[in-house]
Amino acid sequence: MVKVREEHPIKEDGTVDLDLWILRLQKQVEIPDPMFVRQACERVKEARDAVAGDDDMWSENSKDAYLTGLEMAQILAELQQDQESLIAAILYRAVREQKIPIADVRKEFGQTIASLIQGVLQMAAIGSRKNPRLESNVLGDSEGQVDNLRKMLVAMIDDVRVALIKIAERTCAIRGVKDGSRKKRYLVAREVFDIYAPLAHRLGIGHIKWELEDLSFRYLKPNDYKHIARLLDEKRLDRQLFINEVVEMLRSRLSDAHIAGQVQGRAKHIYSIWRKMQRKNIEFNQVYDVRAVRVLVPEVRDCYTVLGIVHGLWRNIPHEFDDYIASPKSNGYRSLHTAVFGPEGKVLEIQIRTFEMHDEAELGVCAHHLYKGTDTRARRDGYEEKISWLRQVLEWHDDLGESEGLQDILRGDVTQDRVYVFTPDGHVIDMPSGSTPVDFAYRVHTQVGHRCRGAKVNGRIVQLNHCLKTGDQVEILTSAEERPRRDWLNINLGFVTTSRARAKVAHWFKLQAKEQNAEAGREMVERELRRLALDINQHDLKKIAVAVNFKATEDMFAALGAGDLRLAQIIHEAQRQFEPRPDEPAEIVSNYRHASDSRSGKGDIRIQGVGNLLTVIASCCKPVPGDPIVGFITQGRGVSIHHENCSNLLALRENEPRRIVTVEWDEAGETTYPVDILIEAYDRSGLLRDVMMILANEKLNILAANTLTDKNSNIARLSMTVEISRLEMLGRLMDKLNQLPNVIDVHRERDRGK
Repeated sequence: MVKVREEHPIKEDGTVDLDLWILRLQKQVEIPDPMFVRQACERVKEARDAVAGDDDMWSENSKDAYLTGLEMAQILAELQQDQESLIAAILYRAVREQKIPIADVRKEFGQTIASLIQGVLQMAAIGSRKNPRLESNVLGDSEGQVDNLRKMLVAMIDDVRVALIKIAERTCAIRGVKDGSRKKRYLVAREVFDIYAPLAHRLGIGHIKWELEDLSFRYLKPNDYKHIARLLDEKRLDRQLFINEVVEMLRSRLSDAHIAGQVQGRAKHIYSIWRKMQRKNIEFNQVYDVRAVRVLVPEVRDCYTVLGIVHGLWRNIPHEFDDYIASPKSNGYRSLHTAVFGPEGKVLEIQIRTFEMHDEAELGVCAHHLYKGTDTRARRDGYEEKISWLRQVLEWHDDLGESEGLQDILRGDVTQDRVYVFTPDGHVIDMPSGSTPVDFAYRVHTQVGHRCRGAKVNGRIVQLNHCLKTGDQVEILTSAEERPRRDWLNINLGFVTTSRARAKVAHWFKLQAKEQNAEAGREMVERELRRLALDINQHDLKKIAVAVNFKATEDMFAALGAGDLRLAQIIHEAQRQFEPRPDEPAEIVSNYRHASDSRSGKGDIRIQGVGNLLTVIASCCKPVPGDPIVGFITQGRGVSIHHENCSNLLALRENEPRRIVTVEWDEAGETTYPVDILIEAYDRSGLLRDVMMILANEKLNILAANTLTDKNSNIARLSMTVEISRLEMLGRLMDKLNQLPNVIDVHRERDRGK
């Protein structure tokens, strides 16, 4: 949930009471010289008052620099940062807006504070990496951007406080953008979500990460945010009563076991609920940790004792237990997670960790100094792991010589769990879940990745897009020649899933001659256009090139061949420019036939699975989007939509089972188009089953299908009509079908049935 910030203490005359404000800070963090902090506050206040009457010199937004500095300092105090960090935060906005020269800061407050501010200013290099159509690039030439980006990374590594101050500044920005324009809210949220929330996660600062994700999600997907917030609010009182009962029960059991622990309810964050619903394709009521409790105990052994108590009280849910103490997450997070059927059979998630682990989860790198004198090897390793990651970012960046891909490096692998695989010599390699042998090869060494031609997993040869699992022993088969495959950059094929491997492959192709890259890129585009049966001429390609920020089509082809541009971006832009409008059919989809939309009588609620029939929400149970639903074909009123657990539906199932239909909410509201595709393959047993499995996994509706096999050539031709909403979806489907054994070709049929 979104954090409510504490207001500054205000005097009767409306000014901030600095004495009381500093006193509050001292309750959170040690401040050796409170007067030095007050001096920084007064310096910013003087700069503001000096130009308060001059609107040209001090914009309305800039008048908040003083209060923003105080708010940044409060955030850093929560993170247990030192006095120098707090002063740098107080001064930062005024220096950035050129109201206080950095030379004055160096003279009045010292070199260290001036260096911190300069480091944060250099981190603006990240914020400038925007889509040029949305925002101008303030850095100018790309070489300057690369140089600034390197400086920023070096500053982060040399003093992690720089990153923490910048995260505090962006936290203030996303909190304060509430009353801004829609465009400004979106731009700030996009930057925070793509860069700073992942950075906070990497540094292990849990409570800041959650706040940044929730606030960004509110502005990036407002409808989804409001929908989940509404579902949470509907049963908040019942949920709180349930949590209170669980908390009291666990406190009693901890007391009986003589464990001096704390038990508290845990708020589930809106973005994490939505992400889990999307990742697992489940409904809101299937998210186990909406009802959640956290148990904090003194020692690691107490964690496992409490786990035994919990599983003794309630039955655990299979496959819903994670031991992040034995196998910490990549950012050092440690805890036990389990889900159980709690009181009344309601699902409940319980997290169990030590007080020390809790501080590390909330404060990340900021917590490493809180337990001086009791430092453990695990804690030192956790801190070093975070700093090591920052060094890796710089290493990759030096390798690439480009700023492109930094966002992927920062965000990549953040939300994934880890798998642990073995080299042929028995060394353990830690990788993100979903990694492939190609990812493994590049994890071992860049040259091994470039020369990778095959792989063995547990002694058996597997495909290079095989998904690795914990415990696998992986051997990479190499050739003498360095030659990565361009297919590895096609995200639909799943050869490369980690940002590091993708960056290495892209870098190899960047080093090839531009003519070779342009030729390869042109071939990729032409092949894809033929496969999708898209009639796009040279003039149309020029429009697409301009739309993806290239002056000429050859430059676009060269960028595609070098890995700087993805084929999906070109196809997406093609559809965006040429997709049909209500009053004007477009060439690119001229043979699409609109699938009929099915709507209920309630606003924009859509139901899938009822064809052209009218739908009505049953008045007996009144399901809302997100609830599990079932349809019943009425006489004269179309299909009534009932909650899955509706008592009336139970009777209808028994008396009229043939009139029960499977339906689901269509919250995306995308228009779909029937598209004809043809699959040619050498016939084999199970071919049709494998094709249907891919279509089912992609959640595509099949309108028609026909199979014909030529006995002489043993070639089977599968013609089918599927509903597609976007060309990228069609391309992804064809890529996956092409990977099936025995498949010769997959392409779109343009004129079948006409």
